Amino acid sequence: MSLRLPESAALLLVAGSAFALAAAWYFQLVVGLAPCPLCLEQRLAYYAAIPLGLIAFAAARSGRTALARAILAVLALAMLGNMGLAIYHAGVEWQLWTGPTACTGAPTVTGNVLSALKGARVPRCDEAAWRLFGLSMAGWNALIAAGLAVVGAIGATTGRKA
Repeated sequence: MSLRLPESAALLLVAGSAFALAAAWYFQLVVGLAPCPLCLEQRLAYYAAIPLGLIAFAAARSGRTALARAILAVLALAMLGNMGLAIYHAGVEWQLWTGPTACTGAPTVTGNVLSALKGARVPRCDEAAWRLFGLSMAGWNALIAAGLAVVGAIGATTGRKA
C-alpha cells in the first residue's frame, strides 16, 4: 500500500478516522468517561472523513484522480484544523490558557433545572479524564489528526502526472 496512490491514502484516512472514533466511543461507553464539549467537537472531522474518504477512494478507483486528490486535500486541511483544536484542548487541560466558559467553570443554573442537574456530572474541558504517557485524549487526538493530515497531503500531492 503506497500513500502516493490516492486510493491507499483515502483508505488509510477512513481506517484512521474509524479507529479514532472507535476509541472515543470505547472510552465513553465502556470506560464511562463522558466527553466534554471540546471532545465532541474533535470528533466532527472524523465523522466527515469516513464518507469523504470513501468517496475519494471510489473516485480514484474509477479514474477520477483529480477529484480524489481534491477530496484528500480537503481532508488534510480538516485534520490540520482538528489537530489545532486538539492542541488548544490539551492546552486548556494543562492550564496554559483558558478554555470556553461553557465547559471550564461552574455551571450557572437557575430555576427547576437546578434540581434536575443536582446529581449530574458535567464533564469539564479543563480536566483531563485520562492520560497515557503524560498525554490526555486531546493530546493523542492531536497526534492522530497530524498523522492523518500528512496521509491526506501525501495522497493529494504526490505521484501526479505533469
